[in-house]
Amino acid sequence: MGNCCSDVAGGQAAVGGGGGGTNGGQSDGANEAVDAYLKARGDQDLYYQIELSLSASKLRDRDMLSKSDPMAVVYLKGKDGSLKELARTEVVLNSVNPEWIRKCNIPYHFETVQCLVFQIYDIDTQFHNVEPKLLRLEEQQFLGEATCTLSEIVTKSNRTLTLSLVDRGDSSGSSRSQRLGQLTLYAEQSDNSKITNELVFRCTDLEAKDVFSKSDPFLIISKLVETGTTIPVAKTEVLKNDHNPMWKPVSVKVQQVGSKDSPLSIECYDYNGNGKHVLLGKVQKSLAELEKLHSTGMGANLFIPGAHNLPNKVLKSQLFVDKFSETMQHTFLDYLGAGYELNFMVAVDFTASNGNPRLPDSLHYIDPTGRPNPYQRAIMQVGEVLQYYDSDKRYPAWGFGARPFDSIVSHCFNLNGSSTNCEVEGIHGIITAYSSALHNISLAGPTLFGPVITTAADIANHAVANNQQKYFILLIITDGVITDLQETKDALVKASDLPLSILIIGVGGADFKEMEHLDADKGGRLETSAGRVASRDLVQFVPMRDVQNDEMSVVESLLAELPSQFLSYMRERSIYPTIT
Repeated sequence: MGNCCSDVAGGQAAVGGGGGGTNGGQSDGANEAVDAYLKARGDQDLYYQIELSLSASKLRDRDMLSKSDPMAVVYLKGKDGSLKELARTEVVLNSVNPEWIRKCNIPYHFETVQCLVFQIYDIDTQFHNVEPKLLRLEEQQFLGEATCTLSEIVTKSNRTLTLSLVDRGDSSGSSRSQRLGQLTLYAEQSDNSKITNELVFRCTDLEAKDVFSKSDPFLIISKLVETGTTIPVAKTEVLKNDHNPMWKPVSVKVQQVGSKDSPLSIECYDYNGNGKHVLLGKVQKSLAELEKLHSTGMGANLFIPGAHNLPNKVLKSQLFVDKFSETMQHTFLDYLGAGYELNFMVAVDFTASNGNPRLPDSLHYIDPTGRPNPYQRAIMQVGEVLQYYDSDKRYPAWGFGARPFDSIVSHCFNLNGSSTNCEVEGIHGIITAYSSALHNISLAGPTLFGPVITTAADIANHAVANNQQKYFILLIITDGVITDLQETKDALVKASDLPLSILIIGVGGADFKEMEHLDADKGGRLETSAGRVASRDLVQFVPMRDVQNDEMSVVESLLAELPSQFLSYMRERSIYPTIT
């Protein structure tokens, strides 16, 4: 890899996916505002439903006159070490090599490390007629346990992982532990994770809400939950001055809504620039009912909900479904199962604005008590998630904005001090190289992102040229506003054609307003000085201080979009996984 050198167009941003190009009758600014409105109403990141099958071999035989009667219990381990029970299998009678039939369904979230604990019990004969969920585990004989992360399972080429069972709390893997037997896990995706419905909606005779012009309609499709609230899953673009609109296709995954029979709310709004969109009417239909509307060519009348238990006001406006198709799409997990990897890269800001590393108020201060500074914390938290998706666990790591001793200021230098190799081994290797670099450089400036982005893009480009199944994630940690904003935009637009995503964490108390221009979620699609527009969104920016609470961590906020960015790159280039 070598040494370093010194919005979205309307109709494309549906939550569940969407159509292509632009439309002369729509407004980009309007659609960006609608995106913000949609998120404010509770848009949730998608997840994949995993069905976990369990089997074991060579379990301990704890019964005197017969073999053990094993049952497995699955837990999710919290960060505080607490265990939350997820599922129990059935009891398999008289077997030390059980293959349980009952599955464990687990939602897979890429952005978090989901630590699973599996405990095996021999169920006493007197409890064989008791439903497994009612069994008191303290009354049963413990046979062994195993621990792994869900990421470890789904990144295996065959999604199968075999673990040695150990005594409770023993992770040593000693010879005695091996005699407790083995547990084999097999993960499958729910079919609903792959089924996508594409719909084209059309409305007729919409009411005019604007005084001097026609309405500017758009649709929001939401699922109804038990509490009576709605969660948006897709939207259309805004069409200007149109009482009989036909929108571009929107995509809805069956998993997003539960099933084809789950009720949906389709709301039609008149767009207003102040965000106070006016309801033009709504329809409540399931995907199955929408499919029937399409097959019969019939329309459904919009209505305005009645206030204070009054009847709904049925309108002459109608909703039609001009297209309804169902397809199976490859998911993020399909690519992982086919051998695709996510390769982690790091770039650290060593500009003088971070403060003297020898002083406690510096962002680079190495606390002798072992408490990590913001840079160390960001590296460890992001690396903890991404390490499972990189088989060799060798990570390119750079610094920028500093003067290596006896040299000039460099805006991209190898963190390990090597002149030829930028890679370090493991997340611990990044932390070690970072700490060592603080003793071998002097902080300088200015803050330039262009060189490290270009270097990362060169690595990604090399992988493409050699047909490698790799996607790259560059983490940039910085304390200040960049001074090469346009040059950075130029580098990012060029990199948008490569298998690369860029995560930026802002640390410290600087004003990061300018940084938001790099994140398409906040500043619109990137554009070069020559007018070329980025082919996709590849940047995610988060100030560390904005998400320091119990609800969402920096890591979750940063990584939540990575699977969709990965899929956007693959699908736009018709790159499909080879599934064996």
